[in-house]
Amino acid sequence: MGGLRESTTTSATTLNTVEPLRRTTLNRLFAAVYTCAIFTLLYHHAQTLLFQSKTLLSFSISLSLLVADMVLAFMWSTTQSFRMCPVHRREYPENLKKVTERDKFPGLDVFICTADPNKEPPMGVVNTALSVMAYDYPTEKISVYVSDDGGSAFTLFAFMEAAKFASHWLPFCRKKDVMERNPDAYFASNHSLNSETEKIKLRVSATMSNAPIVLTLDCDMHSNDPETPLRALCYVFDPNIGPNLAYVQFPQRFRGINKNDIYASEFKRLFELNPIGLDGLRGPNYLGTGAFFRRRAFFGDPLTFIAPEIVELSPDHAVEEPIKSPSILSLAHHVAGCNYENQTNWGSKIGFRYGSLVEDYFTGYKLHCEGWRSIFCHPERPAFYGDAPTNLLDMLNQNKRWTIGLLEVTFSKYSPVTFGIRSMGLMGLGYSHLAFWFSFSIPIIVYAFLPQLALLNGVTIFPKVSEPLFFLYTFLFLGAYGQEFLDFLLEGETFGKWWNDQRIWMIKGLSSYLFGFTEYLFNSLGISALGFNVTSKVVDDELSKRYDKEIFEFGAPSPMFVPITMAAILNFFSFSWGFLQIIRGIGNLQGLFLQMLLSGFVMVNCWPIYEAIVLRSDKGKLPAKVTVIATFLAWALYYTATSLIFK
Repeated sequence: MGGLRESTTTSATTLNTVEPLRRTTLNRLFAAVYTCAIFTLLYHHAQTLLFQSKTLLSFSISLSLLVADMVLAFMWSTTQSFRMCPVHRREYPENLKKVTERDKFPGLDVFICTADPNKEPPMGVVNTALSVMAYDYPTEKISVYVSDDGGSAFTLFAFMEAAKFASHWLPFCRKKDVMERNPDAYFASNHSLNSETEKIKLRVSATMSNAPIVLTLDCDMHSNDPETPLRALCYVFDPNIGPNLAYVQFPQRFRGINKNDIYASEFKRLFELNPIGLDGLRGPNYLGTGAFFRRRAFFGDPLTFIAPEIVELSPDHAVEEPIKSPSILSLAHHVAGCNYENQTNWGSKIGFRYGSLVEDYFTGYKLHCEGWRSIFCHPERPAFYGDAPTNLLDMLNQNKRWTIGLLEVTFSKYSPVTFGIRSMGLMGLGYSHLAFWFSFSIPIIVYAFLPQLALLNGVTIFPKVSEPLFFLYTFLFLGAYGQEFLDFLLEGETFGKWWNDQRIWMIKGLSSYLFGFTEYLFNSLGISALGFNVTSKVVDDELSKRYDKEIFEFGAPSPMFVPITMAAILNFFSFSWGFLQIIRGIGNLQGLFLQMLLSGFVMVNCWPIYEAIVLRSDKGKLPAKVTVIATFLAWALYYTATSLIFK
């Protein structure tokens, strides 16, 4: 609760205020009631498994439902870390002049990373750099460092030209008081951060400018508000926060998202709702971009300073010589060497933490475990805008990459469920929620196939409408979905966006979570090597038109589309079969009601898939190859289950 010490009233020198959300009490009361309901359901499953499961069929069904509901219960419990202490903050940058003089603002080093000029156009990277160079901040105190993992001559040329343009653009922005200082956005009015290059930039920047504040940005995440660094300073200069403050995190926001965000590309929960909840504890996790770090936070915990191997890399070292002096350039080349960090603390105890595909998650996690805190700064005007995937496969590949990286942390000695909870308590649960993302695939697979297979075989596995347990199932379902919807609604979102968010959650459970876990498992066994795939920022015209019309994109014959299509086909036939049985007077509606309802609910969510199979003829329709394979596998699953379990 350290984050609640700041003032909630304003004065002439107030830099920021914090206010607990009014729904906190309701969240806590609901959590108590919902917990009792969960234990009741698990007790029922255990009783059924131990005393009523006399056959292979009943044992298999009871065990599957118990495991699925235990996973859902665990994941729900981890979300409570986001709901126990949610807060909203507000900054007053106009009061900074009453606290310090403008020429005494700390230096600001900006780190921008890019990898592939074909997927991340150099002009986009240039626009990002120009937008932050135009901050409402002392020009002489801003230094921009760009790492290009692809080593593209095209990117280098683009920045050489950008340097010439900047001499005209920056004065123009300040003279005209332009708010939108990204040239592309002004004139028009994922990949994940790689800590291997970030730690190099941290060392190189130390030899050249060594600014106390470091801003990290993805190449496509351009500035949208010239006052953004001033908002960060409102927390850096706050004596109640500053000493233990590691970073100020701004949310990721995206341009070009269609009205109802059909792919949930805004990641509303990950980039906004969860950080709001964690902000009342030790602060939000590091999101990989849009974060202002105190350089000191990379060198040990708040009480223990870990000195680097050479004094020039220390956060307190003052750079005296000009940036182009031979000695500075020589030292910069030396510390940028690929083997420099060997036998040092870089990457483990100093700098950005790496060794995982989600080095941003791991870096924030380790900083919080060391006793640092962070702040979530969420102003009304978005601080940054970036590009999000505009087709389903790109989104799923991005999510699969994150899943693999999170698994690398989950099954390490720093697992959030053990090391994290022991170090941070409730905050550790928040990190555990992300770490165990992959486990959602278990209940989603169970509930996407098991009740439907039972329905096709005339087997009832849920309580009848007339039984008390029916109301328990109803409460658990409506309670979980209702709370999620309320969270979205209270943060200004629409029903359409919430609906697509829960749809994409189910799609991920059948694809990216499942494939991510499988790829991690194979890699652990030495069967395959993990790769890093950059999410494309290039948009095809036809694809863009379909996206704007909110039409799902299935054009590529990806294996990840197969289990999704299997679920759509099986649920369609199970619902149709159950409906026919009831119409013919053979089926028992009371006994089959919940299974019918579940199949119908999945069918409604699968409408874009049915549309892509039957109704569409454009290039984004579901490839016939995927449909044939999914149909065959769905039939094989039904035949196997009927022969071995439901016989």
